[in-house]
Amino acid sequence: MAKKKSETVFKCSECGYSQPRWLGRCPQCGSWNTLEECLVDPNSTAAAFSGSAVTEKIKPVPLSSVSAQENSRLVSGIGEFDRVLGGGAMKRSAILIGGEPGIGKSTLMLQTCSAISKATGGKILYVSGEESAGQIKGRADRLSLDVSGIEILCTMRLEDIKDALVALNPVFVIIDSIQTVYSVEAGIVPGTVNQLKFCANELIGWVKERDSVLVMSAHVTKEGIIAGPKSLEHMVDTVISFERNDDEVRFLRAAKNRFGSVDELGIFAMTQKGLEGVGEPSALFITKRDGDVPAGIANTCVFEGSRAFVVEIQALTVPSKSSVSRVYSDKIDSARVARVAAVLEKRTGIKFSDQDLYINVAGGVRLNESAIDAALAAALYSARTDLLLLANTVILGEISLAGEIRPISRLKQRIKTASELGFNNIVCPEKESGTVQVSTIKSLVKILFQK
Repeated sequence: MAKKKSETVFKCSECGYSQPRWLGRCPQCGSWNTLEECLVDPNSTAAAFSGSAVTEKIKPVPLSSVSAQENSRLVSGIGEFDRVLGGGAMKRSAILIGGEPGIGKSTLMLQTCSAISKATGGKILYVSGEESAGQIKGRADRLSLDVSGIEILCTMRLEDIKDALVALNPVFVIIDSIQTVYSVEAGIVPGTVNQLKFCANELIGWVKERDSVLVMSAHVTKEGIIAGPKSLEHMVDTVISFERNDDEVRFLRAAKNRFGSVDELGIFAMTQKGLEGVGEPSALFITKRDGDVPAGIANTCVFEGSRAFVVEIQALTVPSKSSVSRVYSDKIDSARVARVAAVLEKRTGIKFSDQDLYINVAGGVRLNESAIDAALAAALYSARTDLLLLANTVILGEISLAGEIRPISRLKQRIKTASELGFNNIVCPEKESGTVQVSTIKSLVKILFQK
């Protein structure tokens, strides 16, 4: 079957008149050289929202002539949220935020809407497919939020959302959640692969043409990944995961960010007034003790993006109940724990191969950087020998397979942060003022456990 040829028309940029052939002068408004070549495309985003299938034909332009987007971020005023986004939400961008049920996604979105409405004075559209308007208003009242600038739309139909977007032209849009949205053009069952792709594509196409920000909350599977096709994460500009530990602390991380770093960590505490940013995270991750530090406890300083804070690594070793030793660690990679234990066994002679190793991080934060190796080794050695570390000690350094303590990045900032928190005994691989230098894992053990 022969392919159907695309229909080309010429549309006047002044009055919108269109006809199949080019003319120098528009017959309707009389303007000269205003007829531009366009395509009749019923599947375009413009057709979906305006009803007109005539869209301008896109032509390539020199990249050097394109102006970069500067000073075009929408700052919410919620510091931890803006930090993860890279300083605020970029206009004409789509954000996907996922988290387990009850973690506080809707609370965070409602607080963000209230803050942006107060900061910009623009219209905010909150679309909910899971809750009624009364439930959302009740939450806003409990949190004492100003909702005077927020428009609420409780629907699951994409066509209703399109009409609201055209009528309001909001500066900030919340879709809670994208898995509940369906379009009659893609079926009537929400949450299917085709529905997610179609509805997300329509909404993202709308925001790309306007100075607005689109935020879509998403369900997650029992494995903790965003439910639906992986292409959904490719379509958006930013993907954020909302996590929590066993306490009332929430962690906000960016898995993808086209306009900023993915290393930043936002920390919230759930209170009666909603989610509140934690200004000094070290208070969550270190334990204040009056007496000696128990065996198996070591402190180190880590970076999450531009933020440095001190964390407490906890280790426990017990005789293995089987012929194979096991590592139980969900906050530090198990392979890293096994590697550090193997280096300790090889270089110091202490045996771990007949022990089960349990590793935890106070506060529930996940640690991925190599700068924690020396502190992890100290915690393991302390737990295995039942020897105590000195109080107010911070240990920094990466451990090689040869047993060397290697330099780490941003050492001075880590030392400064630890000193400001009252840690006066800092052990690190480089000679700095007020620190103790170590070069091998043997010297590390000797200095820390010389008593």
